[in-house]
Amino acid sequence: MENFDLILLLKHLIIGLVQGFTEPIPVSSSGHVMIASEILGMGEQGFTFAILTNTASLLAIMFIYREDIIRLITGFLLFIKTRDRRYRTDFNFALYVIIGSIPAGVLGVLLSDYISDSVSMTTIALMLFVTGIALWLIRNMRGTKRDGDLTKKDAFLVGLGQAVALTPGISRSGATIISAIAVGMKQETALRFSFMLYIPVSLGGVVLGISDFLDEPNKMDLALPYSVTFIATLFMTYFAMRWFMGIMKNGKLHYFTYYCFLVGVLLLIFF
Repeated sequence: MENFDLILLLKHLIIGLVQGFTEPIPVSSSGHVMIASEILGMGEQGFTFAILTNTASLLAIMFIYREDIIRLITGFLLFIKTRDRRYRTDFNFALYVIIGSIPAGVLGVLLSDYISDSVSMTTIALMLFVTGIALWLIRNMRGTKRDGDLTKKDAFLVGLGQAVALTPGISRSGATIISAIAVGMKQETALRFSFMLYIPVSLGGVVLGISDFLDEPNKMDLALPYSVTFIATLFMTYFAMRWFMGIMKNGKLHYFTYYCFLVGVLLLIFF
């Protein structure tokens, strides 16, 4: 029994590391968790598990962008109160985050039954190919738009990209970063805007799913394995995000094209 428990904890540790590493990068974290679960013989991970890991990743991302979050909220409120032009850029950026969150928020509620369904490895492979092709198409794009140059149209188009990522197997960060670069954002701005969009949508998912988490019948038995997963996801997301920020800064996003193609081919061969 002790060996079984240790093995179970190790499996949850691995799943947490996989989730944490793949959440920030454009390769579909949900798809990789499904792959890892299949390899480890753990079966499909439920909605409660998804809420748990998503919360851990969300906390890591919010910690990294804590100064931006505080500045945007402060600037947004101060502009409303004072109409001071000094806060106009932060107000607009925060407003665009709200606009960009609407498509995924609305579709997430309307299509919740569909998007929560499990998908086949073939579907994940095909979606990795789609992501890889999109990354390849934008590999040479060097946008010029900074925070103060964005428009409502840009925000909505990137928001549509995030909505597309509700499709199982499509990377959320990949879809939003690709969309942001495609509308002309600089890579640094595209990265920040992508993960600012991630925060409200993920918070909404946590709020909507908290009742499912509390109603989980086996939560006491799973407390230790879930804690291991949560901690592993939290720390790995932080380090993966820091690494990915360096990738974006150096303009090496196209490296993930090769990875998506490789994993897609391997899935078609072995699954």
